[in-house]
Amino acid sequence: MRSFQNLLILQNLYRQRALGFSFSDPIALNHKSSATLPNTLAALNRSISACHLCDLSKSRQQSMYGYGNPNADLMIVDAYVSHSENEQNSYYVGRSGLSLKNMIEKVLLKRVNDVYITHAVKCKPLDSKEPSVSEFESCKAYLFKQIDLIQPKIIIALGEKAYRLITGDTTPFEQVRGEHVNFSTFSLIPIYHPTYLLRNPSLKRETLYDLNKIKSIL
Repeated sequence: MRSFQNLLILQNLYRQRALGFSFSDPIALNHKSSATLPNTLAALNRSISACHLCDLSKSRQQSMYGYGNPNADLMIVDAYVSHSENEQNSYYVGRSGLSLKNMIEKVLLKRVNDVYITHAVKCKPLDSKEPSVSEFESCKAYLFKQIDLIQPKIIIALGEKAYRLITGDTTPFEQVRGEHVNFSTFSLIPIYHPTYLLRNPSLKRETLYDLNKIKSIL
């Protein structure tokens, strides 16, 4: 019965599109307030693992809540779960993940376990597409609750996509990259994503400068 109703809705939407109407992502009505979420990281992780607030829960292999030191001074936020992370249910995998691990251990801290790493969107997007705004809205409360519980000194926004999702800021990325951004109640520094650096190795010098700047604050 439900499938038949969905078919009728879909047919109606196609008719409206034929008449010239356009559609955008719906406003997320399932957004949770961070105030209603568990007050321990372990309980929050269980909530994220069992989350079905958006359609990504239908295609993912698992939700990835985060990894590392729950009392970390440094928190890294990537935009969304990669194919390698989703397949292996692990962090610091694939060329990009190994590159990030080297960036941390060779410049910032002795071990990746001293960092807490997570994603703005906790699941892998469908068909390697970027997550929609509504999908991030479903995850946003989880991310901000993690930040509230961990209380890091610095948050690294890993790449332009992560920076835009977290802040909603449309400032050209080159103007904010490596800069100390005060957002909400926390301090944020966006840097180039390791995947971007693998395609643009000439930018590694700028990234090394940014990493040393972050290290001096920690």
